[in-house]
Amino acid sequence: MVDKGFAGSIAQHYDDGLASFIFDDIAADLARRVAVSAPQRVLETAAGTGILTRALRHALPAGAELTATDISPPMLDLARLRLGGADVDFVIADATDLPFADASFDALACQLGVMFFPDKAQSFAEAKRVLRRGGLYFLNVWDGHKYNPFGRISHAVVESFFPIDPPQFQRIPFFYPFEAIKDALLDAGFLEITGTIVRADKALPDVARLARGIVYGSPLIEQIRSRGTVPAEIILAAMTTAFASEFASGSMPLQALVMSARA
Repeated sequence: MVDKGFAGSIAQHYDDGLASFIFDDIAADLARRVAVSAPQRVLETAAGTGILTRALRHALPAGAELTATDISPPMLDLARLRLGGADVDFVIADATDLPFADASFDALACQLGVMFFPDKAQSFAEAKRVLRRGGLYFLNVWDGHKYNPFGRISHAVVESFFPIDPPQFQRIPFFYPFEAIKDALLDAGFLEITGTIVRADKALPDVARLARGIVYGSPLIEQIRSRGTVPAEIILAAMTTAFASEFASGSMPLQALVMSARA
């Protein structure tokens, strides 16, 4: 089981070009929320290169067991490397078909992953299944393009080079609204669903690094290459220029939706 969308060098570009710019702050926020209930057995799905995993390992109480899963071996290999000797159990696993017994965990966390699951309802059903009665599910997703200009700009730049059949990867993460998530959680049997908005104003000292992470650090690069008409470096240059103009102040706003639910 290999997620070809995150194969090869994509994992490295993802971690090098995106982690500190758009992921670290909201990962720290989510980890703090998970840690409040002092869970002893915690599962992370769609762990990627371990950005939330690192924050969880830092925030969780001493002795807490942490299992980090992802469908992509290259992403999880890099997560394992980044965590060094930290006490984390890494498991290659599909969030819609988890290899764990019922009621195995006190808490489950998913950072910016649910939007990409092909069967979101099944992922929520699996989360409910592996949580003990009363266990907590925490997840976050990006708010819309209106509140995350890096997503709006990157999609617009790519679309400008492909007016017919433009790559859609930079739209997908920003169009999973609160109401849809709430309904899916309720359908899966979760209770006490809460939601809040988390904002950050990030320093952005290197727009070229962010642009490279977006172009080369996700399946967007394969969507560009598969069309075979515009070199990725041309798109990267245009995106860097657009970011430099939009974020001339040296900072960039981010906004995420954060939700929790009780099993």
